[in-house]
Amino acid sequence: MRTYSGHSSAAASNELYRTNLAKGQTGLSIAFDLPTQIGYDPDHPLARGEVGKVGVPVSHLGDMATLLDGIPVDSMNTSMTINAPAAWLLALYVAHAETQGVDRAALRGTVQNDIVKEYLSRGTYIFPPEPSRRLIVDAMAFCADQVPKWNPINVCSYHLQEAGATPVQEISIALATAVDILDAVRDSGQVPPEQFEAVVGSVSFFVNAGIRFIEEICKLRAFTEMWQTITAERYGVADPKMRRFRYGVQVNSLGLTAEQPENNMHRIALELLAVTLSKDARARSIQLPAWNEALGLPRPWDQQWSLRLQQILAHESDLLEYEDIFAGSHVVEGRTAELVQAATVELDAIVDAGGAFASIDELKGRLVASHAQRRGRIEAGDLTVVGVNSFTESEESPLGGASSILRPDPAVEASAVEAIERWRVDRDQAAVDGALADLRAAAESGANVMPASIALAHAGGTTGEWAGALREVFGEYRGPTGVAAAVGARAITPGFADVIERTSNAAGGPPRILIGKPGLDGHSNGAEQIAVAGRDAGMEVIYGGIRMTPDHIARIARDEDVDLIGLSVLSGSHLQLIADTVQELRKHDVDAPLVVGGILPEADHAELYDLGVARIYTPTDFDLTTIVSDMAELALANR
Repeated sequence: MRTYSGHSSAAASNELYRTNLAKGQTGLSIAFDLPTQIGYDPDHPLARGEVGKVGVPVSHLGDMATLLDGIPVDSMNTSMTINAPAAWLLALYVAHAETQGVDRAALRGTVQNDIVKEYLSRGTYIFPPEPSRRLIVDAMAFCADQVPKWNPINVCSYHLQEAGATPVQEISIALATAVDILDAVRDSGQVPPEQFEAVVGSVSFFVNAGIRFIEEICKLRAFTEMWQTITAERYGVADPKMRRFRYGVQVNSLGLTAEQPENNMHRIALELLAVTLSKDARARSIQLPAWNEALGLPRPWDQQWSLRLQQILAHESDLLEYEDIFAGSHVVEGRTAELVQAATVELDAIVDAGGAFASIDELKGRLVASHAQRRGRIEAGDLTVVGVNSFTESEESPLGGASSILRPDPAVEASAVEAIERWRVDRDQAAVDGALADLRAAAESGANVMPASIALAHAGGTTGEWAGALREVFGEYRGPTGVAAAVGARAITPGFADVIERTSNAAGGPPRILIGKPGLDGHSNGAEQIAVAGRDAGMEVIYGGIRMTPDHIARIARDEDVDLIGLSVLSGSHLQLIADTVQELRKHDVDAPLVVGGILPEADHAELYDLGVARIYTPTDFDLTTIVSDMAELALANR
């Protein structure tokens, strides 16, 4: 039982972890902040406004020691949600254990380490696909030899559903990723054939459970059946334990609503049952979101509420006392068979096309199109979401108000910058330089990077220095947006047709709008859907994807002479990033109206309007037709 947590600083997160463990949590699930996830130290210019917002910053061995102070790593099962720099965070964890006198072989835990879903949905990638896969292979080979109880990859279909994947897409893309990685490990020559079965057995999965209760049960049964077939037939795994579909789950966040957010606990409970009722396809570990995650960062009390839900199910109900209660159900078995058949066709197509890593552009387009279709169904009322497009009458919630979310102290970033400057002054710089040279040499030669990474951790190297060295060797990657492939995927409603008529007949041509994502936030689903809807509405949309600096946004707005600028921020760094963007727009004499969308607490709206923001859109504004119509009107009025 876990709650995904971490914020502000290593010391504050350590206090939270100890509190949660005392309440009955049985493992750690560490959330890292965006600079850490993308390989930047707190004092990097791109980290501005992002430090400690969506997780804990971990820059070096000292941070890892503070984060785990008083927590016995030899007996703790630790999950780290980290991907592009997964090899580095694993190196820090191993180095910390060694400073505590703990043998590597005793360590138990998981690094997510699934970069494909980062390219497709979550955005915290650094390097191009091929070197990224190589880093995963190195971590898996290292763990097979040195840290056998560790799960070196957690193939993550969770975020695929968040990006709009259907159950068939979720199953096929996740399994294609696992196959691609395992084939690469096998072909690398780093793992002896007699150890390969254990490598297959070390692969775990992280799955989403949505609100379609029966279908989600069947999806997990289909996953289990197909993984058994793949491990037996493709890899010849004989040991039934090594063929298990081992998965953890966080239930759906896409379906959490900002409208009537107290209803989210009912959704979470139902989704929890979907991954526990079927014993033959039951989750091995569970972490639940909090009821208010559509509003902002949950407080400790909110996390406790979700933890208690798990404990009630496990200790008060009789759910765990019986064999699989769906065995023999013609409904469940029939739907499972349908999913297996459809997902097998999709999986074979991805493998035949060269695998998941070679198919990123195509898969991204499919997910954006699928998400556009889902959004269109909600707007049209074909898909009911209680409190959003039906049953919207509501009493004021006693759970609401400005205090219903956690707000990290703005001083956290300045403190982190000062701390890392002190760390660099106090370390042996010659040792760090030597370790960085060894890391570059390993990356260039094709040697496994894990030993050099652990040595760099012991020497005092930082997250930014590790990633920077590998950026020099591998380069950086800019992922596809999928927008072009999704244009036209949504149904054209009467209201949408009115917008099209207005933009197509506009004097001077259709409005030209710029959609930007400042900062490091990679959750681009909202920005992509606005871009798709804007193009479908006849506007000229300029959207270059994630990680744009305020200066970059301002320069594009100036050079393209745009009629409107829309910014998307979901990481909690909106006040800083929007203020910086407004400053840059003024510097470049751009006077186009500015609208913003994302997780924007109501308490901040007045300050945003004072900055000059013309419109604010939050998750309660689900109707894209209304948003796009509003944006078109603003853009045309600006002319």
